[in-house]
Amino acid sequence: MSILAAYAVPHPPIIIPEVGRGEEKKIVRTSEAYTEVMRLAAEHKPDVIVITSPHAAMYADYFHLSPGKEASGSLSQFRAPGAAYTAVYDEALVREIETEATAAGLPAGTAGEREKALDHGTLIPLLFLAQTGYRCPVVRVGLSGLSLLSHYQLGQCIARAVDALRLRTVFVASGDLSHKLKADGPYGFVPEGPVFDQMLTAAFSSGDFLQLLSLSPEMAEAAGECGWRSFAIMAGALDRRAVTPRLLSYEGPFGVGYAIASFEAAGEDASRNIGEQFALARRDQLKAVHAGEDAFVRLARLSLETRVRTGRRAAKSDGLPPALTGTRAGAFVSLKIDGQLRGCIGTISPAAASLADEIMQNAISAGLEDPRFDPVTENELEQLTYSVDVLGAPEAIASEADLDPAKYGVIVQSGARRGLLLPDLAGVDTVQEQIAIARQKAGIRPDEPIRLSRFEVVRHR
Repeated sequence: MSILAAYAVPHPPIIIPEVGRGEEKKIVRTSEAYTEVMRLAAEHKPDVIVITSPHAAMYADYFHLSPGKEASGSLSQFRAPGAAYTAVYDEALVREIETEATAAGLPAGTAGEREKALDHGTLIPLLFLAQTGYRCPVVRVGLSGLSLLSHYQLGQCIARAVDALRLRTVFVASGDLSHKLKADGPYGFVPEGPVFDQMLTAAFSSGDFLQLLSLSPEMAEAAGECGWRSFAIMAGALDRRAVTPRLLSYEGPFGVGYAIASFEAAGEDASRNIGEQFALARRDQLKAVHAGEDAFVRLARLSLETRVRTGRRAAKSDGLPPALTGTRAGAFVSLKIDGQLRGCIGTISPAAASLADEIMQNAISAGLEDPRFDPVTENELEQLTYSVDVLGAPEAIASEADLDPAKYGVIVQSGARRGLLLPDLAGVDTVQEQIAIARQKAGIRPDEPIRLSRFEVVRHR
């Protein structure tokens, strides 16, 4: 027994009539497709349904598997308490997934449950399944801040656990696409939104999971998606399996992309070792990125890698350009893995003898001292991409009208508290967003008066 089929589905509460109150008619194709895939799921008569949800408990460095015998949930937060479901959990499969994940070096388990109630990303698929009259045990899986490849590998662990227990299993990947499709939508519009949705639905339609994994992380972040990692786990659960793909529907009238796709599994297909293919392609891509780094970024990399590997400070190499050795400036060093921030520390004004020293110290701090993240490990070094922002001198401004989040960074100050946000950041599209984030970083309330300054940066990659 193994994964019989997988279905990618959205989770808009408005699709449930008790919530939509007529508005659900605007996504009738989504509703009809949802009914169809849950009918297909029920026809498989699975022993268990595995559901991945972006709204289950999520941790930066850990996959949460919902514990216990059962859990209930309703859409009461959306004014529909009668839309409710109680799911019985398959505890044996949860334990087996945890065992497989541990063997694979993935952090996953039942610790850290914050909310027992079923989230709406889990609940909505189950409500559609309930319409078929079929019920079976469930395993609920949360996403994480780990790499996309780690999500794929968790899917492989789920498939191995299912095989070990010989369970007929259906996989449901709950997730919406871009949340930024319309200017009058709840999250506004960005050009990356429809592009992301077009590329992801093309991957669904063709069953090209390598294309699914290879989407640009920067584009995904700008698009405001929530389901990409859920779909990556699904793809991993179908590793080396032939599938019959079908895109049943795609709609986005409310500014959020809703796609429904089915992947009926067939026999083995060794050519669909998508995780391995993606890892090799990613390795080659990173080599090209590293080869193209300028002197500023190479210095940041040298500094952090030397400290992590040897515990010592790197010696500045000979031949550094005068722009590094003969000037002083504030600088921020940012680290990312698969497009996700892994650390960022900087100085608003120069604190070291030279810009080179500024970058070297801030690179170490970004990797080892950013309080939002665990220290970078040696195993992560080759996965890191760096950017170095060299700050121009701040200038006081009279109002928000003098800001442009694409061109200027902002400094907000209230008394001794001061918060900074760099310019040209994915997902920060307005001056109001820029100021709000800078306020939050400084612990300045929205109603407190502030002084504003702006600055320009030269970004090195």
